[in-house]
Amino acid sequence: MFTIDVVTLFPELFAPFVGLSIVGRAVEAGLAGVRYHHLLDELAAGERADGAPFGGGPGMVLRIEPIARVLDRIIAEGGGSERRAIVVPSPSGPVFRQREARRWSQLDRLIVVCGHYEGIDDRLAALYPVEEWSLGDFVMTGGEIPALAFMDATIRLLAGTLRPESLESESFAAGALDYPSFTRPASFRGVDVPPVLLSGNHGKIAQWRREESRRRTAARRRDLLEGP
Repeated sequence: MFTIDVVTLFPELFAPFVGLSIVGRAVEAGLAGVRYHHLLDELAAGERADGAPFGGGPGMVLRIEPIARVLDRIIAEGGGSERRAIVVPSPSGPVFRQREARRWSQLDRLIVVCGHYEGIDDRLAALYPVEEWSLGDFVMTGGEIPALAFMDATIRLLAGTLRPESLESESFAAGALDYPSFTRPASFRGVDVPPVLLSGNHGKIAQWRREESRRRTAARRRDLLEGP
């Protein structure tokens, strides 16, 4: 079973989302497992999860020792043959893409380490094969919201989570954006649904959707058509 381990100071942030989402359905169906590792549970008496940065400066930095304890335990449980990735949400990383979600969905385990405050002691990347990924060129107060995005994008790709036809036609599945979608009523405030969608001609509908997908991609994300 595919497992996501989340290392965080705020595990309570995840429960509402997981319980009410496709992620929760996948967990209930036994397709995926989600485990939370509260950093405060890893602290000895009198120990803190964070510390002042060497060299001075504002804010606090998450300490490497409690994070390393969690990671060592998770890695030992998985064994040497387990296919895993350790991911840190960070504005320093490249922008997260659908291809990463696909790659992670083929693993046995995804470990997400959520930073907070001024970040994580940088020795984490020297000690573990860490991947840093960003949601975009902006800064958040912690890694929990990006972790939810990574979790959702990955678990929905697991076999059995969604219908295969849903995945085949969505944005980025074929290197393009999805086609426009409409539902009832056929006319609303003077704006009509394209007549071809009401025609019942499935061949013409499929052609229209392909053309609209390409047109929308050219207008909004030409970089996808140009390739890497």
